[in-house]
Amino acid sequence: MLQAIVLGAAAGGGFPQWNSAGPGCLRARAGDPAVRPRTQASLAVTADGERWVLLNASPDLRTQLQATPALHPQPRDGAIRHSPIAAVVLTGAEVDTITGLLTLREGHPFALYGAPQSLDVLAANPIFLAVNPALVTRRPLPLEAPLPLTDAAGTPLGLTVEAYPVPGKIPLFAEQGRDPGRADEGETIGLRLSAHGRSLHFIPGCAAMTPAMAARLRNADCLFIDGTLWRDDEMIRAGAGPKTGARMGHMSISGPGGVLAACEGLAIRRRILIHLNNTNPVLLDDSPERAAVHAAGWEVAEDGMEVTP
Repeated sequence: MLQAIVLGAAAGGGFPQWNSAGPGCLRARAGDPAVRPRTQASLAVTADGERWVLLNASPDLRTQLQATPALHPQPRDGAIRHSPIAAVVLTGAEVDTITGLLTLREGHPFALYGAPQSLDVLAANPIFLAVNPALVTRRPLPLEAPLPLTDAAGTPLGLTVEAYPVPGKIPLFAEQGRDPGRADEGETIGLRLSAHGRSLHFIPGCAAMTPAMAARLRNADCLFIDGTLWRDDEMIRAGAGPKTGARMGHMSISGPGGVLAACEGLAIRRRILIHLNNTNPVLLDDSPERAAVHAAGWEVAEDGMEVTP
């Protein structure tokens, strides 16, 4: 059975963000039960309940692993080192998708998959040699071609991944003070994971819906998609930053070009918003925006959420 656990549901910085005194963050920090904290976005997926694949490795990964019993080590044949993590698949090379790899540096073998652009970012930074390449094999993902996932030893995991380009951008740290514009060649990718006749899509970052994406998502069993901002100018209005969502490579939830409108009519069975920025009012259980997404048939991801497509 295909299973997924939401390890983290928030955008970069988490929720509450460490330096934010915004109203949502204040409520979350005060323990308001209607405003639940969330760590930075990642999923764990399995086909057999024993061997797990991480989709992105967030800066909060150690906390996420501690909070997820399915990912705890188990005694095996007298060995004190073990992990059910068999592979990691990257959707890009932003700080909040790759930093957690450094948490996995203690000599555990796993397979690391990413688009060539993402693997090039890792190769260019020697700190990622701490994740020993002799144990952690780096494997390029082909685009728009199904690929059976295997662990570091080449043992099949029962999961097939298909990566596809989505409109996005290069990592922020690679911009070097300039606006590079949209990137569409694999700098940001979506993933379709399938097993036992079921599938889910994971698209935590996306600047726009394209006809090709819409065709791919039509009639999908389950979709986790970019819910960073409720509206494109949200951060500017909140005084949290000078950039629009589009400038950051994210489509908004609302509006004529937003996620809700773009997915309307695609007959996706289960629709879940993930990668939620700390300014986003859908994080508040009692907000009109949360009521609006629920009325439209959408769920809002939260840490620990278990999904069986």
